[in-house]
Parts: sequence; structure tokens; C-alpha cells
Amino acid sequence: QVQLAESGGGLVQTGGSLRLSCAASGRTFSRYAMGWFRQAPGKEREFVAAINWRDSSTSYADSVKGRFTISRDNARNTVNLQMNSLKVEDTAVYYCAAAPFGSASHYTDDYDYWGQGTQVTVSS
Repeated sequence: QVQLAESGGGLVQTGGSLRLSCAASGRTFSRYAMGWFRQAPGKEREFVAAINWRDSSTSYADSVKGRFTISRDNARNTVNLQMNSLKVEDTAVYYCAAAPFGSASHYTDDYDYWGQGTQVTVSS
């Protein structure tokens, strides 16, 4: 089992930056693929970015490619999402998710553990 806790959300203007962090419990963090998803009001949860457990290869949604960067620190059991050039349409609750021995999957069903989410609001 792993527990996840997101932090770093907030209110930012268009073009600004935020850095989200997800802290994971447990001693086997390095064996989990980690993903970031987001959900805006009235919309389904969607994939943002992921990093796999074996070689830290990454995957991004087309909407954030070139603006967001996912990274992991296995020594500190954390995964981060650096978000630059934020747009109003990035406004959502952002969730961290974990998949044991997973790939950098785009699908929510591939992840077994989820955090509570952190709100990101981008104002124009």
C-alpha cells in the first residue's frame, strides 16, 4: 500500500508557473510508476503526465507538452510536476497516482493509488 499527498497548488495568473509535489509513503516508491491527472468542473479526469518506474521515461498529454515537466526523486519518495506558461484551461484539481511496476500509462484504470488532489486556478 502507498499513500499519496499532493501539495503546491494555488492561484496564478496566465503565463505563470507552479510546482506541484506528491509525497508518497512506503519503502517501495521506486517500484511505482507515477502519474499526474487533472479534473476540471463538469469534465472527466484526464491524463497530464507520467513517469515509469524502471528508467524514469516520461509521457505527456499533448495539451501540456513543452510546458510541463514531471520528475521523481526516489530518495525522497516524491514526484513533482513543474508547470510553466500556465493557461486558463489548465485550471483543475490535480491528482497524483501510483501504479506498482507500471508504465507511464495515460489511463486512470492502470493506477491503483490516488491522492486527494490539489487545486490549481489560473486567472486571465
